[in-house]
Amino acid sequence: MFKKILIANRGEIALRVIRACREMGIRSVAVHSTADNNSMHVRLADESICIGPASSRESYLNMPAIVSAATIVGADAIHPGVGFLSENAEFVRMVEEHNFVFIGPSAEHTRIMGDKITAKQAVKQFGIPVVPGMERAVTSNEEAHAFCNDAGFPVLIKAAGGGGGKGMQIVYRPESLTEALLVARNEAKVNFGNDQVFIEKFLVTPRHIEIQVLADHHGNVVHLGERDCSIQRRHQKVWEEAPSPALDDKTRSELGELVVKAVKGLGYRGVGTFEFLYENGEFYFIEMNTRIQVEHPVTEMITGIDLVRAQILVASGEKLPFTQEDIQFRGHAIECRINAEDPETFFPSPGKVTSYHTPGGLGVRIDSHLYNGYSVPPHYDSLVSKLIVFGDTRQQAIQRVNRALREYVIGGISTNIPLHQKLCTLPAMASGDYNIHWLEEWLAQQAAEKNEKEVNDPSSE
Repeated sequence: MFKKILIANRGEIALRVIRACREMGIRSVAVHSTADNNSMHVRLADESICIGPASSRESYLNMPAIVSAATIVGADAIHPGVGFLSENAEFVRMVEEHNFVFIGPSAEHTRIMGDKITAKQAVKQFGIPVVPGMERAVTSNEEAHAFCNDAGFPVLIKAAGGGGGKGMQIVYRPESLTEALLVARNEAKVNFGNDQVFIEKFLVTPRHIEIQVLADHHGNVVHLGERDCSIQRRHQKVWEEAPSPALDDKTRSELGELVVKAVKGLGYRGVGTFEFLYENGEFYFIEMNTRIQVEHPVTEMITGIDLVRAQILVASGEKLPFTQEDIQFRGHAIECRINAEDPETFFPSPGKVTSYHTPGGLGVRIDSHLYNGYSVPPHYDSLVSKLIVFGDTRQQAIQRVNRALREYVIGGISTNIPLHQKLCTLPAMASGDYNIHWLEEWLAQQAAEKNEKEVNDPSSE
């Protein structure tokens, strides 16, 4: 087992890894930028080391600085967390070349699954269905027009080497295609250093369903059920839950078994998530994330399995301590992503936290690096907390989310807690009848109604 792990990340996910390390008797090392000198992950780690200025490119994305830090502190392994370098094959290779263990898959698997085109090609051979689309990156506007005319509009342009909605454009008409390709390529180049894009058929009302997998070095693979991540804004997840209200036990088992077969065939190791679009009873693979997910706590809540602990055990070479038959799904879990942003305009809201009180009670968990007096820096992702609840039923879980949100106090900055409070009361959320476009459509309706009210009654402003 490892004696010391360096965590190449920040915020709540760094804290999550630190806590797992402490429970396992492993020393933790926090790296940080100058902007994060007072961050909670720096305070709670056994050791900390500054790796650069506030800019993520000069700190959390600075591969030589991170590997040098691991050398200086004498770490055995590096945990990448989420985002930043967690799915960067070059970083994995650098870590391994300097004789550290990367807590994740191999550089080759990271490379294959990190490109959406090669990922689709890799899983198709194991019977995984994929979204109808191009088999390779777009090489010309003429080629793109030919494909779209044959497939039919609308279509979706996607960055081959990225995610999170960057480099993604929906195209409804042929005359919009050329400009959309240019925008998508530019976004992909800026965000991922790779301007390759490809085109898929745009599904109109799909759900976003993902399957969590875990594989060791000895050929053992299990799935831990699904998460429903359909509540999204601009392709960014807002609310996640497990299990999905749209799947039954038979469908869940069949999809899980299919994914396990693919993972075994690929020889993959570590945690991973197969992401699908689900429409009209059909699943379509869109990508695989080769890391721990932001929404992993909902899976932990319904299975009782500590995914970060399991991730570390597998990376150290140990066998999985359970089989597929040992995994039981119980109850329902929901995660609300709490962002430092205006709940209506969604503009970022960095600044000093002037008051802070977390909710409590049965089945309530908070993963956050916030504390009273902490200053949220403007340089990074706006996610500042995750509220995770568990209930015996979905209805109870939603009621518990509503209650916990009313207790949660974050003063001094704006957050999207009011948005989550509204979501808890909506019929579509109660029924589970929603898709990946539902939230944006509801937000647009709310904005239109507000504008109409202001026009008809100026005194309401």
